[in-house]
Amino acid sequence: MESSSPATVSAGHGPGPAPADLLGRLRARGAGDPVTHVERVPARAGVPAPWPSWAPEELRAAFTRRGVVAPWQHQAQAATLAYEGDHVVVATGTASGKSLAYQLPALATVLADPRATVLYLAPTKALAADQLRAVAALELEGVRPACYDGDTPRAEREWIRRHSRFVLTNPDMLHHGILPGHAQWSGFLRRLAYVVIDECHTYRGVFGSHVAHVLRRLRRQCARFGATPVFVLASATSGDPATAAGRLTGLPVTAVTEDASPRGGVTFALWEPPLLPPDSGSAPPDSSSVPGQAAGDRSSAPAPGQATGDHDDLRQVRRSALRETADLLADTVAEGVRTLAFVRSRKGAEVVAANARRSLDDAVPGLGDRVAAYRGGYLREERRELERALLHGDLLGLASTNALELGVDLVGLDAVLICGYPGTRASLWQQAGRAGRSGQEALAVLVARDDPLDTYLVHHPEAIFGAPVEATVLDPANRYVLAPQLACAAVEAPLTPADLVLFGDGAKEAVDELVAAGALRQRPTGWYWRHRERPEVDLRGEGGAPVCVVESATGRLLGTVDGGSSHFLLHPGAVYLHQGVSYVVDELDLADGCALVHVEEPDWSTHARDVTDLSVVSVRSYVDAGPVGMFLGEVDVTSQVVSYQRRRIATGEVIDTRPLDLPARELRTVAVWFTLSPQSLALAGVQSADVPGALHAAEHAAIGLLPLMATCDRWDIGGLSTAVHADTEAPTVFVYDGHPGGAGFAERAYGTASAWLRATRDAIAECGCETGCPSCVQSPKCGNGNNPLSKPDAIRVLDVVLANLPE
Repeated sequence: MESSSPATVSAGHGPGPAPADLLGRLRARGAGDPVTHVERVPARAGVPAPWPSWAPEELRAAFTRRGVVAPWQHQAQAATLAYEGDHVVVATGTASGKSLAYQLPALATVLADPRATVLYLAPTKALAADQLRAVAALELEGVRPACYDGDTPRAEREWIRRHSRFVLTNPDMLHHGILPGHAQWSGFLRRLAYVVIDECHTYRGVFGSHVAHVLRRLRRQCARFGATPVFVLASATSGDPATAAGRLTGLPVTAVTEDASPRGGVTFALWEPPLLPPDSGSAPPDSSSVPGQAAGDRSSAPAPGQATGDHDDLRQVRRSALRETADLLADTVAEGVRTLAFVRSRKGAEVVAANARRSLDDAVPGLGDRVAAYRGGYLREERRELERALLHGDLLGLASTNALELGVDLVGLDAVLICGYPGTRASLWQQAGRAGRSGQEALAVLVARDDPLDTYLVHHPEAIFGAPVEATVLDPANRYVLAPQLACAAVEAPLTPADLVLFGDGAKEAVDELVAAGALRQRPTGWYWRHRERPEVDLRGEGGAPVCVVESATGRLLGTVDGGSSHFLLHPGAVYLHQGVSYVVDELDLADGCALVHVEEPDWSTHARDVTDLSVVSVRSYVDAGPVGMFLGEVDVTSQVVSYQRRRIATGEVIDTRPLDLPARELRTVAVWFTLSPQSLALAGVQSADVPGALHAAEHAAIGLLPLMATCDRWDIGGLSTAVHADTEAPTVFVYDGHPGGAGFAERAYGTASAWLRATRDAIAECGCETGCPSCVQSPKCGNGNNPLSKPDAIRVLDVVLANLPE
C-alpha cells in the first residue's frame, strides 16, 4: 500500500482547521454566500493485493523501505498484465499509485535481466524529475536511473546513453534527440523491454497526434534492432482509456480502471465571486483571460477582417476570479493551511501570488514570503528551487499554472484552489487531487471566472459531479501532422511499404505528397529523405521556437514565451510579469527570437487586439435542416495582431489604443459552422440590424461551452461570425480548431451539435444580466471589443437552430 509522510509545515500557526470548518470561515468573510454548491466526496478504504509471485524479494524489500507494504489491487493487476507482455493502461484517480503499476514490472525485469532497459516518457520535466527521485530512492543496484532532457548537461549525456538502464525523458527529447541519434542509442534500444507513458491523457489534440507518430517512430527503430517493448500507460480517469491509448500507441491496449486505493474525503465547493456594485461597472477585466495562445475567439462581426469597437471595454459584472483566488490563498495561508492555487494563465499566476503576498504582508510582515508563483517559462534552477521549497514546507502557498497539475508528489497539501474551470473534467479532478495525498481530509474550491462555461458549471453541478470524464481526442491521420512525422522517420531510415502500415491511414497519400514536393525520393528499397537538414517539426503546435525574454540593462535571461503567444504577450509596449516584478517590452525581434524588456511598474495593463478573416476550403459533412445548415470542413484562417489597448489597473478605463506592425499568420484547419436563412431569423424576431450582434453573441457563448463536449479549452479554439459570409452567402457562425489541420475538437462539436448548442442556449438564458456580460456572451479575447453583441437575439438564433436541427 503506497504511503508517505507529509512534510512538516511551520508557519507560526497551529494545525490547520478541518476542511468543512475552513470552508465555513472562508464563506463568512464577506457579504453574501459565494458558494453555489458543496459536494462531499466520501473517503474510501483501499483493497490490497498480495505481491505478485514474480516480483523479486529485493524489489519488494525496496518498496517496503519506502512505506509500500503491499500493492493495491489495481496496481497488482496492471503490473501483472504488463509483466506477462500485454500493453496496458491504468486509468485511475490522482494519488492512486499508478507509478507502482509500471515500476513493479519494469524494475523486476531490469533486476532479472542485466541487459534490459526501460524508457519513461513524461509530458513535463517536473514529472520526470519527480519520478527520477522515486526510482533512485529505491536504491536498486544496477538500475542507474537518469533524466535525459534539455536540462541535462552535455557532459552527462554520453554516460546516460551508455550506462543508464532506466532513462526518463519527454516526447520532445525523444523526437529531437534520441530518435535522430538512434545509432548512438542502439545498445539501449536493442535491449528495450518497457516503454512507460505517464499521464497519457495529456496527449490530446495536435500535440497528442504528433506524439502518436513519435511513438510509432520509436517502435520502428526498436523493431530494426530486434526489440518489441511492452507499453505501459498511466492516465487520469478518462472516458474510454483503452481506445485512446490504442490510438496513441497504435497497439491493442488493455485498460485497468477500477481504483482500489484508499482516498481521503474531499469537500469540494463551487464558488461564484460576488456581483460588483452598480457603480463598479468599470472594474478591470479578469486578467486570468489574458490572451496567451495562438487561437481564441477572435470574432470579426459584423464583417470578417474588420476591427471594430476599439474603445469598447469589457465591463465586468462580478469580482475578478483572480482577486477572489488571491484573497482565498492569503486566507488559507494565514490559517496555516498548505494551499496550491491553479491559475489558467502565466500572467494570472503571477497576479494571484503578488496579491496574496501583499495581503499577507499587510497582516503579518514577512508572511508573504511563504507564497510564490510557479509557471512554465521559468529557468530550470527557479523551478527546482520552488519545487523543493514546497515539498519541504518553506512555502505555504503556491499559485501555479497547470505546470504542477502533473508531476511533483505534493505530499501534505491541505487545500487546492482552482481559479477558473481548467477546460476538462479530467484536469479538474487531477488538480483537485493534488490535496489530501496522504489520505487526510482535503478542501477543493473551484472559483468561477466571469465566463459562460464557468457560470454554467457552478449553477449546474451535475455537469461536474454527475458526468463521465471526457474521452481524449487526437487524430493521428491529420495530414498536417502525418506528413512531417513521415519526413522525420525518413531521415532516421528510409521508409518502406511496411512502415506505411505502421503509420496508419493516410500514410501512403502523405508520402506521395512528399515525393511530389521534392522532399522524398523513391528508390526500389524505399523512400529516401532528399535534404541535408532535418525537417523542423513542432510537437506542441505552439507556433514556432520559444522567444527569450531578456532584461535590456543587464542582458539577464528572465524566461521564455512560446512563439505562438509572443505576438500577444511580448509585443512592443506589452507589460510582462515575472515573479511579481513588472517589465515593459521595448522591442520584439521575431527573427532572432528575442524580446528586450526593462523594469517598470505602470498603472496600466496591456491587451492585444487582432483581426481575423476566414474562407471555406471544403465541406466534409453537412446536415440540411431546412432553414438551418450544420457543416464540418476545412477552412483557411488569417489573423493579425494590429493594436493593443492600455487600461487603467484600478478602474479598467481604456487609456488609448496603439497600433502594432506585426506579421499576419495563416492557418488551415477544421471548423464546424452553422448557417441560418434570413427569413428564419426575421420570423424569430431578429431584426436585420441586430443579426451581427446576435450571431456574435451566440459565437462567443458557443466557444465558451464547447469544452463541455470535447477535451479542449477555449484557448484551443477560435471563432468568427458574420451576417453574410462570402462563401456561405448566409448568416454564419464558425468555430474552428486553433491548430494546423485541426485537433479533433470541431469534429466533436459537429457530432454533439444539439447538446452543445442546447447548453450554450441555456447558459445565455439563465444568466442574470440584462444585456450580456462575461458570464454569458462577452469574451475576454474578442478582437472587436465585444461589439456588437445582442444577448436576447442570441437566444433567438439558438432557438431557431435547435428547433430545426435533428437531435
